Amino acid sequence: MNTMQAWLLNQQQIRLGRKTRPSPTGATVLVKNRAIGLNPVDWKLIDGRLGRFDTDTIPGVDGMGVIAAVGDAASHLRVGTRVAYHTDLRKDGSFSEYTLVDARALLPVPGGLSDVAAAAFPCPVLTAWQALQKLPAIAGKTILLNGAGGAVGSAICQLLAQRGAKVYATASPRRHAFLAQAGVVQAVDYRDERWAERFAGMRFYAAFDTVSGDSARGLAAMLEYYGHLVCIQDRLDASPVAPFSSCISLHEIALAAQHGHGSDAQWSELVAAAAQLLQQVQQGKLVLPAIQTVAFEQLDTALARLKANNDGSKYVAVFA
Repeated sequence: MNTMQAWLLNQQQIRLGRKTRPSPTGATVLVKNRAIGLNPVDWKLIDGRLGRFDTDTIPGVDGMGVIAAVGDAASHLRVGTRVAYHTDLRKDGSFSEYTLVDARALLPVPGGLSDVAAAAFPCPVLTAWQALQKLPAIAGKTILLNGAGGAVGSAICQLLAQRGAKVYATASPRRHAFLAQAGVVQAVDYRDERWAERFAGMRFYAAFDTVSGDSARGLAAMLEYYGHLVCIQDRLDASPVAPFSSCISLHEIALAAQHGHGSDAQWSELVAAAAQLLQQVQQGKLVLPAIQTVAFEQLDTALARLKANNDGSKYVAVFA
């Protein structure tokens, strides 16, 4: 059978239908999906916030499965190997039985790690890793994370603490206990409009923002001279500080952009880092958010919950 079941985009909605199953050529690999990680970027794509996409495009950036077939330039990869991946937004994604993935973007899944955990991993943890790569130093530095309660934020907190940073964060109070266990020095309620006063007199080497461009702009005054402002949810087109003042550096994070602009060497570095981080997840040294699983046929319902709740929940759709 040369068709596959897939969730198809149509006028800012998705419907379950069928589409021709792709065949790998060159350095591409066909993955038979076992689990699909859901992320905020997925519903943003469907809503049209990331531009216009063709009717019957398959959304979805994260997936996990086994290699079903390989192109002639990917013959070094073995059919049946368990892999995870983050897809290229310009191509059909993971919301389907099969997904075509560039061989260089495949992430090796450790033997002891579940399919569900592997599917939940790529977008949040690799985004967190990329964010940390922006800083020239981490150990001993005092760092602020605004929006630490979600999957990306909690990964950033853990990785910063592992590398010896003194981490301060904003998050919902229900996440404070986890953040303290992860090594955060102090967490405050992001809903308190005066939360910044809790850090009065402090100057941070770096601030990460997972909320919005406006939110990131507001953190600039809390940075020390030559500090770093890392924007994960949005980007700033102009510096929020006056010329010849604190001289902060602005950093933009866009994991999906690596598909169009990253070199083979950069992909090798990312995949090597992912392999180590997946091992940490398997060993319990890096903790993913609690995961709720749903059947593939209920993927749209889970995505609607993810959009409505915005509470840090992680959903993974699985095949029977």
